[in-house]
Amino acid sequence: MTPGNNGASTPEDDDPFGYLYADGQANGAQPPSGGYGYPNSVNRVRAVGTRPYGQPQAAQTAPYGQVPQQQAAHSRPNAHYAAPETLPGGAQTAQQQMPGGGGGRGGRGPNTKGLLIGAIAVVAAVVIGIGVAMLGGDKDKDKASDEVGTNPTQSQESKPSPSASKAGAAKQDLPETDAKALRLSPGLTTASDVKGAKADGGVYVTGFNQVGAKVTWTVDGIEKAGTYRLYVRYGIPGVDANATLMVNGEAQDRPVNMKNFGGLPKGDWEKGWQETWSNVNLTKGTNTIEIACNEGNQCDAVLDQLWLKK
Repeated sequence: MTPGNNGASTPEDDDPFGYLYADGQANGAQPPSGGYGYPNSVNRVRAVGTRPYGQPQAAQTAPYGQVPQQQAAHSRPNAHYAAPETLPGGAQTAQQQMPGGGGGRGGRGPNTKGLLIGAIAVVAAVVIGIGVAMLGGDKDKDKASDEVGTNPTQSQESKPSPSASKAGAAKQDLPETDAKALRLSPGLTTASDVKGAKADGGVYVTGFNQVGAKVTWTVDGIEKAGTYRLYVRYGIPGVDANATLMVNGEAQDRPVNMKNFGGLPKGDWEKGWQETWSNVNLTKGTNTIEIACNEGNQCDAVLDQLWLKK
């Protein structure tokens, strides 16, 4: 080539359709048969895989009018192309049998022993829980049958409940009386001059300070024989007093002690009201209680009320 002359044909003058024109035919253009229609045209057609990656590629040209030899796509594999699985380090298309015949990490199978131990522990815990529940239920059942049985035991029959005992005690009202209801011996009378008596109308028995004086109380309605307490409310003028006690005609060993327990001033009758008690043995039904002023007694006292307690 000379300056100003780029040759008969340059890449930009390559017209793939030059063979269709008169000037193209004059320049030797031919219908394409694998390349361009001009001679010495650049052949840019390559077979798949002919370009090695990562390496510089030498320009391949073919003589005018010839097609570069290409490998048949389906006849044999291209030397420059290989499937990824055939390359070193490529992905495996089939699973390989691991040594040891088992799956899992390190060639070992699943930890069936640990699973079996866990299952046995769960079953044992359930069995123990059921056993405890059954034992507790049996104890509650035995307790309920002991407490609420159709045939009570002898101790349950013989021992009354506290509520029953209270009801029985409240039902039995023990007798009581005051000065107006007492039978008085000759020389005794009732009065209400001294304030402080609790009997109806403030009435009390006076004149008791004489030998042979006696008051009698007939007690009815004793439901059970036994020992009872006889309470006596009396008044004294600040001095000690006592009297003989008789139950059903029999004198008791101890007298009725009407002592000046409060240490009240002598001569003050209104401040001398006090209470005392003595044990008496009564029979079932009706009993007679007498308070008498006999020889040796100190009887300077007035009598207000009498009552019994169990």
